[in-house]
Order: sequence, then structure tokens, then C-alpha cells
Amino acid sequence: MVAHFLGCGRSSVYTWLKLQREAPAELAAKPCPGRPPGLNADQLGQLEELLLEGAKVHGWRTQLWTATRVAEVIRRHFGISYHPEHVRKIVKFRLHWTSQKPQKKAREREEAVIDH
Repeated sequence: MVAHFLGCGRSSVYTWLKLQREAPAELAAKPCPGRPPGLNADQLGQLEELLLEGAKVHGWRTQLWTATRVAEVIRRHFGISYHPEHVRKIVKFRLHWTSQKPQKKAREREEAVIDH
């Protein structure tokens, strides 16, 4: 019944029971680390320094960092190509930066009149 539930043969279940009695460590879950990160901790620190310099220093007309621009900086400086969506995750979860949208102000806005 257990073998049917697990979708395996009865002999497999008996083998697992024997292993459990004789060598429990053999049945322990094996870590599955996955693919190593492309940027290591030192490179992340360097990336943050590059981003703090501002986007204009790296050739863009505005200081606004977009995921596409950050991906280009990573490609230029570290030779690693990332999709912009993945760059968003790197910036958010590994650098702990938040997305910020610049506030737009009307060109006709007169601060002196508003303050008065």
C-alpha cells in the first residue's frame, strides 16, 4: 500500500526501511544548492559603488536608474548579462534598494508664489 501511494516498487520501500535501521544518514535529504549567483559579494559592493556614482557618470542623460541601465552597467563592468527583471530582484533583495519614481512637477510651477 505504501509503495502504491509513493508510486514505486515494494522492494524500494524495503530498501529504504533497511537503510533507516542501519544508516539513517544515508536517507537524509541532500542539499540542492542550485546555480551559483553570477555576482559575488565583492562584485555586489562594487556594483553599489558604481550605482552611487549616478547614471550620468555612466553615459546616460538623466540620473534615473532603470533596470535596463543597471543591467548594462553589470554587463560592461562584470561581463555578466542579466534580464532587466532579474536585475530588479538583485537591486531589491541583494542590495536592499527600493524602487523610486521621480515626482513630476509642472514646468509652470512657481515655488515663490506657492510659498507666499
